Amino acid sequence: MALKIRLARAGAKKRPFYKIVVADSRSPRDGRFIERIGSYDPMLPHENEKRVIVNEDRAKHWMKVGAVPSDRVARMLSKRGLCAAPAIPEQTKKNQPKTKAQERAKAAAGGEGAAPAAAEAKPA
Repeated sequence: MALKIRLARAGAKKRPFYKIVVADSRSPRDGRFIERIGSYDPMLPHENEKRVIVNEDRAKHWMKVGAVPSDRVARMLSKRGLCAAPAIPEQTKKNQPKTKAQERAKAAAGGEGAAPAAAEAKPA
Protein backbone atom coordinates (compact mmCIF):
# COMPACT_ATOMS: atom_id res chain seq x y z
CA MET A 1 0.00 0.00 0.00
CA ALA A 2 1.51 3.32 -1.13
CA LEU A 3 0.90 6.07 1.40
CA LYS A 4 0.61 9.75 0.56
CA ILE A 5 0.47 12.82 2.74
CA ARG A 6 -1.84 15.10 0.80
CA LEU A 7 -4.59 17.71 0.99
CA ALA A 8 -8.27 16.79 1.22
CA ARG A 9 -10.61 19.64 0.40
CA ALA A 10 -13.33 20.74 2.79
CA GLY A 11 -15.19 23.98 3.23
CA ALA A 12 -17.86 25.72 1.22
CA LYS A 13 -17.90 26.88 -2.37
CA LYS A 14 -15.39 29.72 -2.88
CA ARG A 15 -14.24 29.25 0.74
CA PRO A 16 -11.62 26.48 0.58
CA PHE A 17 -10.27 24.71 3.63
CA TYR A 18 -7.98 21.71 3.41
CA LYS A 19 -7.20 18.87 5.80
CA ILE A 20 -3.68 17.45 5.65
CA VAL A 21 -4.22 13.71 5.70
CA VAL A 22 -2.34 10.44 5.32
CA ALA A 23 -4.16 8.29 2.78
CA ASP A 24 -3.70 5.37 0.45
CA SER A 25 -2.65 6.75 -2.91
CA ARG A 26 -5.52 4.89 -4.62
CA SER A 27 -8.25 6.49 -2.52
CA PRO A 28 -10.08 9.58 -3.87
CA ARG A 29 -9.00 13.09 -2.91
CA ASP A 30 -11.83 13.73 -0.47
CA GLY A 31 -12.44 10.07 0.31
CA ARG A 32 -11.18 7.66 2.90
CA PHE A 33 -7.99 8.51 4.78
CA ILE A 34 -5.97 6.87 7.53
CA GLU A 35 -5.20 9.83 9.77
CA ARG A 36 -5.64 13.58 9.79
CA ILE A 37 -2.37 15.26 10.75
CA GLY A 38 -3.14 18.92 10.16
CA SER A 39 -5.03 21.61 8.29
CA TYR A 40 -4.42 24.38 5.77
CA ASP A 41 -6.57 27.49 5.43
CA PRO A 42 -5.60 29.45 2.28
CA MET A 43 -8.04 32.25 3.15
CA LEU A 44 -5.81 33.42 6.00
CA PRO A 45 -2.85 35.76 5.32
CA HIS A 46 0.62 34.22 4.89
CA GLU A 47 1.85 35.61 8.20
CA ASN A 48 -0.94 34.00 10.25
CA GLU A 49 0.28 31.05 12.30
CA LYS A 50 -3.05 29.23 11.89
CA ARG A 51 -2.75 29.14 8.09
CA VAL A 52 -0.87 25.81 8.24
CA ILE A 53 -1.26 23.60 11.30
CA VAL A 54 0.68 20.33 11.33
CA ASN A 55 1.18 17.70 14.01
CA GLU A 56 4.93 17.43 13.45
CA ASP A 57 5.38 14.21 15.44
CA ARG A 58 2.79 12.36 13.37
CA ALA A 59 4.16 13.77 10.10
CA LYS A 60 7.64 12.52 10.98
CA HIS A 61 6.22 9.14 11.97
CA TRP A 62 4.36 8.68 8.69
CA MET A 63 7.35 9.75 6.61
CA LYS A 64 9.50 7.20 8.47
CA VAL A 65 6.91 4.53 7.68
CA GLY A 66 7.15 5.45 3.99
CA ALA A 67 4.47 8.04 3.29
CA VAL A 68 5.42 10.44 0.50
CA PRO A 69 4.16 14.02 0.74
CA SER A 70 2.58 15.64 -2.31
CA ASP A 71 4.39 18.63 -3.83
CA ARG A 72 2.23 21.21 -2.07
CA VAL A 73 2.41 19.46 1.31
CA ALA A 74 6.18 18.95 0.92
CA ARG A 75 6.54 22.69 0.38
CA MET A 76 4.56 23.36 3.58
CA LEU A 77 6.54 20.79 5.58
CA SER A 78 9.87 22.10 4.29
CA LYS A 79 9.10 25.54 5.74
CA ARG A 80 8.90 23.82 9.13
CA GLY A 81 12.08 21.82 8.51
CA LEU A 82 10.38 18.41 8.35
CA CYS A 83 11.46 17.44 4.83
CA ALA A 84 13.52 18.70 1.92
CA ALA A 85 11.97 21.29 -0.36
CA PRO A 86 10.61 19.79 -3.58
CA ALA A 87 12.26 20.68 -6.84
CA ILE A 88 10.26 23.33 -8.67
CA PRO A 89 9.50 22.02 -12.15
CA GLU A 90 10.72 23.95 -15.15
CA GLN A 91 8.16 26.24 -16.77
CA THR A 92 6.44 24.62 -19.73
CA LYS A 93 6.78 26.12 -23.18
CA LYS A 94 3.26 25.36 -24.37
CA ASN A 95 2.27 29.01 -24.18
CA GLN A 96 4.98 30.05 -26.64
CA PRO A 97 4.41 30.12 -30.40
CA LYS A 98 5.49 27.11 -32.45
CA THR A 99 8.73 27.08 -34.45
CA LYS A 100 7.30 28.36 -37.74
CA ALA A 101 5.54 31.25 -36.00
CA GLN A 102 8.79 32.11 -34.21
CA GLU A 103 10.65 32.08 -37.54
CA ARG A 104 8.05 34.40 -39.08
CA ALA A 105 8.32 36.75 -36.10
CA LYS A 106 12.12 36.81 -36.41
CA ALA A 107 11.85 37.49 -40.13
CA ALA A 108 9.36 40.30 -39.54
CA ALA A 109 11.44 41.86 -36.76
CA GLY A 110 14.83 41.42 -38.37
CA GLY A 111 13.70 41.74 -41.96
CA GLU A 112 11.82 45.05 -41.81
CA GLY A 113 14.59 46.68 -43.83
CA ALA A 114 14.81 43.66 -46.16
CA ALA A 115 11.09 43.53 -46.98
CA PRO A 116 10.99 46.90 -48.84
CA ALA A 117 14.21 45.98 -50.67
CA ALA A 118 12.57 42.76 -51.86
CA ALA A 119 9.53 44.71 -53.05
CA GLU A 120 11.78 47.10 -55.04
CA ALA A 121 13.56 44.14 -56.68
CA LYS A 122 10.28 42.95 -58.23
CA PRO A 123 9.10 45.88 -60.36
CA ALA A 124 7.66 43.54 -63.01
